[in-house]
Amino acid sequence: MSRPGTATPALALVLLAVTLAGVGAQGAALEDPDYYGQEIWSREPYYARPEPELETFSPPLPAGPGEEWERRPQEPRPPKRATKPKKAPKREKSAPEPPPPGKHSNKKVMRTKSSEKAANDDHSVRVAREDVRESCPPLGLETLKITDFQLHASTVKRYGLGAHRGRLNIQAGINENDFYDGAWCAGRNDLQQWIEVDARRLTRFTGVITQGRNSLWLSDWVTSYKVMVSNDSHTWVTVKNGSGDMIFEGNSEKEIPVLNELPVPMVARYIRINPQSWFDNGSICMRMEILGCPLPDPNNYYHRRNEMTTTDDLDFKHHNYKEMRQLMKVVNEMCPNITRIYNIGKSHQGLKLYAVEISDHPGEHEVGEPEFHYIAGAHGNEVLGRELLLLLVQFVCQEYLARNARIVHLVEETRIHVLPSLNPDGYEKAYEGVAAETRAVIAWMEKIPFVLGGNLQGGELVVAYPYDLVRSPWKTQEHTPTPDDHVFRWLAYSYASTHRLMTDARRRVCHTEDFQKEEGTVNGASWHTVAGSLNDFSYLHTNCFELSIYVGCDKYPHESQLPEEWENNRESLIVFMEQVHRGIKGLVRDSHGKGIPNAIISVEGINHDIRTANDGDYWRLLNPGEYVVTAKAEGFTASTKNCMVGYDMGATRCDFTLSKTNMARIREIMEKFGKQPVSLPARRLKLRGQKRRQRG
Repeated sequence: MSRPGTATPALALVLLAVTLAGVGAQGAALEDPDYYGQEIWSREPYYARPEPELETFSPPLPAGPGEEWERRPQEPRPPKRATKPKKAPKREKSAPEPPPPGKHSNKKVMRTKSSEKAANDDHSVRVAREDVRESCPPLGLETLKITDFQLHASTVKRYGLGAHRGRLNIQAGINENDFYDGAWCAGRNDLQQWIEVDARRLTRFTGVITQGRNSLWLSDWVTSYKVMVSNDSHTWVTVKNGSGDMIFEGNSEKEIPVLNELPVPMVARYIRINPQSWFDNGSICMRMEILGCPLPDPNNYYHRRNEMTTTDDLDFKHHNYKEMRQLMKVVNEMCPNITRIYNIGKSHQGLKLYAVEISDHPGEHEVGEPEFHYIAGAHGNEVLGRELLLLLVQFVCQEYLARNARIVHLVEETRIHVLPSLNPDGYEKAYEGVAAETRAVIAWMEKIPFVLGGNLQGGELVVAYPYDLVRSPWKTQEHTPTPDDHVFRWLAYSYASTHRLMTDARRRVCHTEDFQKEEGTVNGASWHTVAGSLNDFSYLHTNCFELSIYVGCDKYPHESQLPEEWENNRESLIVFMEQVHRGIKGLVRDSHGKGIPNAIISVEGINHDIRTANDGDYWRLLNPGEYVVTAKAEGFTASTKNCMVGYDMGATRCDFTLSKTNMARIREIMEKFGKQPVSLPARRLKLRGQKRRQRG
């Protein structure tokens, strides 16, 4: 079935390829291809790099090919370009210049000690004394673990540019209006401006990540800054560079995040960023994340409230391509009777697109058993979905072995397919090579009679359902429902309502959109139009109902946050799979009991048909109610019956037996005896020819 503004099958394939190309362009560069085909499928997180020892101050790291992030040395220099602070050039000149990298290493150790001594002279702040730097995770500005009430600033330009908008990777609204802008911006451009974070408990601060303002029209970023810490928000200690205040080098453009590590960790409750220079033609604007390890304090209310633990014994870490394959192998060895690893094709770079099948009869389609899939990793820089799916296959395996009745029933009644990484090549050559992944996923979708699927994405907390393409070509946002809109709304709500945060009215929105009015769900086209999306392609050209599930504000959370993200999504992932058993199912057979493939199943009042699989079995997702259903196939007489869908989980059985039409039976008899039906016009011509020959 089609609609105005949708693509034909051929065009849809091309549009899906373009969509995946755009998706891949958001990822990161590939690693050395000789390293077992290992990949970087997204920007490596700024806090995930190995931490150097305090005594070895590393020089600036050269950017690798396609590298999309920057890491500043521990002793950054003030910017050399014309980005001096306006009206205060002397301040910047007073900052001591560090010696060239790699020289005078003993002096660097002395500077560390002197900064430690300077901090110890003030009793409000302690400096962490460690021989090896501890790798600390982000406090949670990007993930919203840090609330708006914990962010403060000296001045703000307006409310939409307040301290609460100074979060790493936050996006401005379409109009960059007063409520949703893309950074904190100071009300004045001078050296007395600052933005601070109240960690609400003693924290070992180890680094700062900064960005400029997210804006289509303006160029605003901070090029250098100081860092100060405090325990009471009144007495502040500035991070030192020898005997003087340390000037950290900031951003050189507005989107690439820049990490600066503190020369030694600082223990305090508050941390403040004090801009010292900014882009000449812009203003003091920045987004940021703070790296820090909260110190244990069981009596601290905020610590207890924000603490998240899980009882699941799973591998909570980020997995590269090689590690992903190894994890799949481990799960397969643990549960060989219900798992199978296979690939649906190869990426442009030759990496196999691995999937895990979970079923009580892996490797075969069981008649009457619905097929479900999860896909992740389409966007190269959105890796949370990938890790959630790897956690899911581990969890299902473990719970099946433990004879968890719910999981056992799901595995025995459903054939589940999990594709954790659709775009393993990431950013590098994405536009050139994405056709391979597109062809592979389309062939996969056409080969297996999927009933329901979800593609996991990141950067938001919402479930989007089709259509994703607006009907009006001149609009970018327009509510565009499918004929199965009520079914899609229920499917989306089943995930959102069981997620720990999606329907929480108290939670802060990720960027600009507030999806609470639709209970954490949204029609894709009413949000932002997408041509040739996987959701639209699945609905228009296969039997599958596909939804996009945005599983978290942070596309690439720190490993320490994976247990919490798993707890947020675990129940939703299972509940959504269970929805594949909602509606009607059955067999369409001929009078001899043989299944009829490709028969059409129509529901009165819903302008969207599905077709039977090779064995004549079908599944039609429907909400509770009574439906008039018709089965028809070429050469057969159509059959219609009433089918009731109840509220209890489990599809209603609704079988059809079709009789052959008279003409079909005649053809069948004639073909059986090696003859064809007589064509009367041809017979007349033949007789006329015989009569002419007789006369002659």
